Amino acid sequence: MDDASQGPPNPVSKRPRTEPARSSGRPTRDQGAAGSAGPDATVTADAQLPKLDESSLRALAEVGRRWGPPEAAPDPRRASLPLDPQLRYRYDSRHERGAFVQVHHPLASGQDELEATQAGGEDTRLGRVGHHVRRLVIGPPLRSSAVAAQRMGKLLALPVLSPDALSSVAYGPEAMMAILVAAGSAELKLSLPIGAVLVALMVSVGMGYRQVIRAYPNGGGSYIVASDSLGPRWGLLAGAGLIVDYILTVAVSVAAGVAAITSAIPAASPWAVPIGLVVIVLLVLANLRGVGAAGAAFALPTYMFIVAIALITVVGLVDAGSHGFAAVPPATHGASEALGLLLILRAFASGATAMTGIEVISNAVPVFKPPEADNARRTLTVMLGLLVTMFIGVLVVAHLDGASPGSETVLSQIAHRSVGGGLLYGYVQLSTTLILLIAANSAANGFPRLLYFMARDDFIPHAFLHMGDRLAFSVGIVVLAVPAAFLYAIFGGQTEPLIPLYAIGVFVAFTLAQSAMVAHWRQHHASGWRRGLLINLLGAILSGAVVLIALVTKFTSGAWIVVLLIPMIIVACLSVHRHYQLAQAALYPAVEDAALPSTDAGARTYEGQDAPAEITHLAVVPVAALDRSALRALAYAASLNIPTLAVHVSPSDQEADRFHRYWQDWGDHLPLEVLVSPYRTTLAPLANYIEALHLQRPELTLTVVVPQVVVRHSWQRTLHSRTGQRLRRALNHQPGIVITSIPFHLPN
Repeated sequence: MDDASQGPPNPVSKRPRTEPARSSGRPTRDQGAAGSAGPDATVTADAQLPKLDESSLRALAEVGRRWGPPEAAPDPRRASLPLDPQLRYRYDSRHERGAFVQVHHPLASGQDELEATQAGGEDTRLGRVGHHVRRLVIGPPLRSSAVAAQRMGKLLALPVLSPDALSSVAYGPEAMMAILVAAGSAELKLSLPIGAVLVALMVSVGMGYRQVIRAYPNGGGSYIVASDSLGPRWGLLAGAGLIVDYILTVAVSVAAGVAAITSAIPAASPWAVPIGLVVIVLLVLANLRGVGAAGAAFALPTYMFIVAIALITVVGLVDAGSHGFAAVPPATHGASEALGLLLILRAFASGATAMTGIEVISNAVPVFKPPEADNARRTLTVMLGLLVTMFIGVLVVAHLDGASPGSETVLSQIAHRSVGGGLLYGYVQLSTTLILLIAANSAANGFPRLLYFMARDDFIPHAFLHMGDRLAFSVGIVVLAVPAAFLYAIFGGQTEPLIPLYAIGVFVAFTLAQSAMVAHWRQHHASGWRRGLLINLLGAILSGAVVLIALVTKFTSGAWIVVLLIPMIIVACLSVHRHYQLAQAALYPAVEDAALPSTDAGARTYEGQDAPAEITHLAVVPVAALDRSALRALAYAASLNIPTLAVHVSPSDQEADRFHRYWQDWGDHLPLEVLVSPYRTTLAPLANYIEALHLQRPELTLTVVVPQVVVRHSWQRTLHSRTGQRLRRALNHQPGIVITSIPFHLPN
């Protein structure tokens, strides 16, 4: 169970429910509503509760029948509880913490839930300080239902999702020229024909991703498309490539942004690494505040950069036209390598880094306002047009002005020669710096979503399914920043040594996505499928060629690190997947399963309760999902022949509905209370609900029976929640509350 925000929850209210549809297929993570084609790429707050197929539901009902008919009477387990689980009473003012309110909405099904409201703080001084700091830094939490309100229109989506692609014109052309200049400054003229090939590649891949959006209107990044059409292993390869690419995007973008600062202010060069690390921290904080906050912060710099490139391109072309478009000879550079095919291919592979980020929009279709797919396709078209125009403009003006790689960036050189060294030059450098520093925001948007989908498929820990206070994937954002900051610091904040690592991961993902679309069109002959197949086939061939070129030409320059890292990521993901498959097979009952074994328990005593006859019991069983570990805990509690209450915490109304259905299929053998936690906290509402129950009858001994999955290997512990330990820490100060864990041991 996850605790997305700190402090106790404030009130709980009952809300009307609608009956959920039964799922089909084997038990798996909730994947939202089915799309019109392919798997759904919609991000929801209720993916934690696995869906059960018909076979699992029948097995659940069979287990329930072993308990006996629910209407059998008298049954002490269904006797009137010694307190009110729906908390319809007045709190003592000394204990009033605003944790729950009494808002009642009767349902047709007769099932009510309690709803927790925004967390209100901690009891300890340190906890209160931490709570207020958290609210100050990232803002108040948002309800799960606010996911739709966090969607973006085209004018906001363009600057939020395109900085990675657009900002690459600041270092992509220079990376290509830095390879060509090794053959002498005269060979810089080859930047124009190589650039023309790169433009063709940009258009081909960009149009290919328009076809991806067309085929996957619910969102379909490289991982989802490759998994759907080529198989999970190919999807995993695409995902591993994107993981590496997103991390390098942050490191390279920040390095290039800091280089723009040091080009304008050479005195800042010794502080390059600290400046970049501060920028990464600020990036994390901005994204933890959510899509809306990040978009508002990053929209202006993106549009500023577009205007800046337009300014220096137009002025540069006008100046060149005044002397007949005759190119100024570049500064003299001695040749250190002979011009040959290998060097040209290296330059092409380096220049291809200007294409990173093209796939981000296709992966983020669900963040657009309706109609999502149409808005995403239009935004991708605009971004592609801007990227091609800006890339051509920078290359042409650099050629005409005789710019060449050196201590000053190429973009800074052409800005100096186009607009001078005054206010306009400062504007160009400022906008370049800002967009390069925030280009990592595209990665901060795409990386956590990628990990969400991979976690939904059980390839990485389920912690990446959980949204934070502001409906952002906080864990994914932090996990992205840590290795990116490490790489940035290790390479001294320099862009050039990072470039060889950059192209392989993203073009592996490009190649697989385009190849998967070829397979998709061959399987689904939708309208215009032949045209779509040709577009994606061309994109697959060209992207695959870039991968091969980068591997051959950059292997010894550092690309070997990526070649080693991607298989390591795949192996780790497969290990996680095998564990989750094993856990699923062990936890969920099958129809032919034998009766669940019983579990013994010891006795506990508290102050003033030294004899069994003096103890009045209530067993409370937190149930996250009706798997074997939970069923065993319920059976254990019921075997004590004391009043027993089951409690489930849901992050949304939809998950609460589904859990009610599963509970009825099981047999409704025990009283159930469902807490809806729209701010996605789990531990705080659960702990405070148990405290609130105890406040009604302090003389009762509340035994909290927690299902616990026990693994064989220590590394597997991080793959499962530790609700028992966390509840014990939260409730240890309360006399009369017993936390007991019912272990369920997984095999190897």
